[in-house]
Order: sequence, then C-alpha cells, then structure tokens
Amino acid sequence: MWRVGMVVALHDETPTARTIALEVPDWPGHVAGQHVDVRLTAPDEYSAVRSYSIASAPNSEGRVELTVERLANGEVSPYLTQEVAIGDRLELRGPIGGWFVWRPQQTEPVQLVAGGSGLVPLMAMIRSHAATGSTAPLRLLNSVREPGAVWYRDELQAISDGDSSVTITYAYTRAAPKDWPRPPGRIDAALIAHSTLPSNLSPTCYVCGPTSFVESAAGLLTAFGNNPDKIRTERFGPTRLLRGSVRIAAQQSVLPKRICKCKVPASWHGAPLVSTCSFVL
Repeated sequence: MWRVGMVVALHDETPTARTIALEVPDWPGHVAGQHVDVRLTAPDEYSAVRSYSIASAPNSEGRVELTVERLANGEVSPYLTQEVAIGDRLELRGPIGGWFVWRPQQTEPVQLVAGGSGLVPLMAMIRSHAATGSTAPLRLLNSVREPGAVWYRDELQAISDGDSSVTITYAYTRAAPKDWPRPPGRIDAALIAHSTLPSNLSPTCYVCGPTSFVESAAGLLTAFGNNPDKIRTERFGPTRLLRGSVRIAAQQSVLPKRICKCKVPASWHGAPLVSTCSFVL
C-alpha cells in the first residue's frame, strides 16, 4: 500500500547526505531497523522505486525520517539530496522488514556495527533505545572514511554522554582526527576485541553496510566468539539489498537510468513528486 507523506524538515548531515523528515497521516507505525520503498514519478508517468532505511525511532506522530546519500550517477538520490523541498509530497510503501529489527522489549546487550550509510537503521535502534529508556548495554562501532563523513555526530555524542549504557567508537578508514589513538584503517580483529561487547555476554549483533564490509565484520564477530545465530546483517550495494544473518535473504531491484522525452533525466524535473527511497541509490 502506497502512502503519501509531506516533507516537513530537511537537514544536511554531510555535503552529500541529507535527512528528509516526512509526516505521513496514516502511518501504521514502524520498528527500529525497518525500511520503506519510495517512488518518484515523472510527468510522463515513468517512475523509479528505491528502498531506504528509516532513521527515526518509532513514534506516534506519523513522522518518518530517511537519510539519503547522493551518488554521482544515481537516478533518485540526486533529486532527494539536492532538489526536494519542504512541502513536497513523497510516496512511500512500508514499513518493510521483520528480521533486522530491535524492539525495546529486548533486554540482552546490543552490539551495532555500521559501515558508512549502513548507520541509518542502527541510528533508529539507538534512538529507540534512548526514547524508551532501555538499560540494555549498547555499543556502536561506526566505520567511516574521515571525520567529515560522520552522520548524526552531535546527537550520537549527546546520547552517549547522557546514557552510561551507550558507547560509541569510531573507526576511520582513510583519515583520522589529529591525535586519534588508532591510525586510519579498516575494522580488524584487534578493534573488534577492544571495542565490542564481550561475546560471553551473548549480545545480539546488528551489522549493516556494503557487502564486503558486512562479510568481514560478521566474520570477525564470529571469530571473537559470538554466536552466528545472533549476528543479524543487512547488506547493500548498487543493485540490491540483502537482509539476514549469516544466512541472507531479501531483494531489491534497481531501475535503469532513463531519459525523459524532453531529454531531462527523469529524476525528476519539476514534477509534484511522490518520492521513492533507496539505500545507496
């Protein structure tokens, strides 16, 4: 079922990533970790559908926030990150997903591992954890290219400063801040051992990011002693989204790039858009 939401706020997380807040009057509610499909329709009725994780915590106001990263050759993301305006209407379907989710009723420790824009569904979990006053220990290991690429930095800092059960660790892969204790590099066994919850606490682990990142991080968590059945993963790439644990399931198709009859890319010249969300597309 497609619903129409109105854009009520926009916030640039970085020069290439934007959070879009929507009010959806008949929104049925969501669980942290779920996603939506978003559909954009051009004047000639060509449409493209993309899937995006929900960044906001569950709420009773019908508010849904999506954070979109712009891709240079994307069909949908340039419109959503550069052109969409407050008051525009976007069409979305969802919420979707029931495996890669965190619910406040879960009392076990939670280990989150994010790669780049894979932080989005994990941010919904962190926000839900804070909003419900959960005391379950929660750690986030957030892998980003450089300090300027960190999403939600101030909010994450405020949450961790105000809640002793929440710990945030950054791994910078290309450039680290001055005097950072660890040189730039990918997440490795030493960082997993130092920065994640001990496996003997039996945490539920959520890993989200590009496929290669997820496979590496899930393997390191398993090698560190975590039960593979408690490692839930969500992988994305330029053509599909895969959800699962060390078993994988799901789907997402990508529509081909198309040029409108007026020779303006179908994304999405002046149309009163019903928008479509997708992970990195």
